[in-house]
Amino acid sequence: MYSTSDFRKGLKIEIDGKPFVIIEFLHVKPGKGGAFVRTKLKNMITGRVLDQTFRSGEKVGRPDLEEKEMQYLYKDGDTYCMMDNATYEQIFLTEEYVGDNRNFLLENITLKVLFYNNQPIGLDLPTFVILTVTQSEPGVKGDTATGVTKPATLETGYTLNVPLFVNEGDKIKVDTRTGEYVERA
Repeated sequence: MYSTSDFRKGLKIEIDGKPFVIIEFLHVKPGKGGAFVRTKLKNMITGRVLDQTFRSGEKVGRPDLEEKEMQYLYKDGDTYCMMDNATYEQIFLTEEYVGDNRNFLLENITLKVLFYNNQPIGLDLPTFVILTVTQSEPGVKGDTATGVTKPATLETGYTLNVPLFVNEGDKIKVDTRTGEYVERA
């Protein structure tokens, strides 16, 4: 159990049998009445944000969360096969669980899968991945004003903007949090 004095940004708690992560919190001590904690919580399953107020000293549950290091093996239709690196057990995740992370999944990439009550609820990819550019228009010489970019399609099918000097076949580093080009690899 967590008390309201344990609250901090990023703490995972359980309310009414559902896992939440604390996005924001503020301890408030009004001049009259008891102190309370105003929080903004994000449901870890649905992604919905909720504003909730707790009385000072109130207790909340600790969720049954487990993070496993897994390896992405292959895509089969609309499911993604993951293998637990410790037990070699394979699980299949639907596109609903994978979400936009599918844009950065390469075979044999190692990632972390978050489980709640032994059910997968989310993926945590490495911060940066290196992907190959499969399609990109050649940059026009003389078209070199500051910050000029062009669209490029990567081997996973994801399209992003890259600088003019990036060509087809180049390997680039992509930030998985924002989906933006970082540098040539």
